[in-house]
Amino acid sequence: MRPVPRPVRAWLVVVVVTVAASALFGLLRLPSPVLFGSLVGGMVHALGSRTELEMPPLALRVGQALVGAVIGGLVRLATLSRLVDDWPSVVLVTVGTLAISLVAGRLLALRRDVSPATGSFALIAGGASGIVALARELGADDRVVTIVQYLRVLLVLMAMPLVTTVFFHAPGGVGSLSAGPTRWGPDLVFVTVAVAAGLGLQRFVRAPATALLGPMLVAVAVSASGVLGSVSVPTALAQLGYALIGVRVGLRFTRASLRSIARLLPLATALIVLVIVACALLGLLLSDVTGVDRLTAYLATTPGGLFAVLATAADSGSDVTYVLAVQVIRVFAMLLVAPLLARWFSPGRTRSPRGPASRGGRR
Repeated sequence: MRPVPRPVRAWLVVVVVTVAASALFGLLRLPSPVLFGSLVGGMVHALGSRTELEMPPLALRVGQALVGAVIGGLVRLATLSRLVDDWPSVVLVTVGTLAISLVAGRLLALRRDVSPATGSFALIAGGASGIVALARELGADDRVVTIVQYLRVLLVLMAMPLVTTVFFHAPGGVGSLSAGPTRWGPDLVFVTVAVAAGLGLQRFVRAPATALLGPMLVAVAVSASGVLGSVSVPTALAQLGYALIGVRVGLRFTRASLRSIARLLPLATALIVLVIVACALLGLLLSDVTGVDRLTAYLATTPGGLFAVLATAADSGSDVTYVLAVQVIRVFAMLLVAPLLARWFSPGRTRSPRGPASRGGRR
């Protein structure tokens, strides 16, 4: 009986650890459990094995495309219709949040071991999974970006119930955020069209991030048109996309990179808290300018945790459609502007980003 090749055994270990960690994180109700679980799966191999593993380029593109389709599928006709009257407030929130993120990112990049691109993408508020998927391609250290982005999401989720209860005295049980069952026929057609057409754009558009942005834009067109009805990416395929991205990032962690990233966490945590507070103040300004109630405005400007934000809005009786419109368009804008920011920060960049974890990492 022929022995199993070492790379195959290594991939089997990554898969087993990914599944186990994802299940555990799901039980603990952590945000994006599959992305975190796959990150751990890749890290376990990178830290404990001498066998080199590299994510196949096609698998990475498919992972990015699936995440792009998930984000694009959030845009519904009702969401776009709501923006007809409220577009000035959406522009205000989007520009304000981007400015807050860039200032925080530049402060993080005051450290000599953090590049401007890494600092900015680590602290950009909105679309954590999309930003993580794009980070390395746009010249940032995706290990730092992943840790800081999901630390931001975690802190936002921890702060939300405290703020809504203590400051807004929000009632509970007013409504619920329900999702219909997966419609496998239309949903699979939706995913196939978004991924195939989106990745096909790479043949004609030579630009960074097209593997994610192309499917995302196609998904928006299909979802908003309503031609297939209400569609979304089936959970299994969405989790596959997160897993492919998480494993790819995890494989790039080493002991040296973890020590370097750990040194960043106190400053990163302080800056995330400042971003959360600044966005809350932006919400108060939004309420004063538009007349939207303060709780709805706060939830609309919360820098992350989209699905938890929507569930909180429904439970407290806030305007869910308004919150969704502002949050989704902001996430959309952040992902679309990311390639432009990468060119601005690193006009002569190479594909090997400067960052705290870049020294001593696997090639």
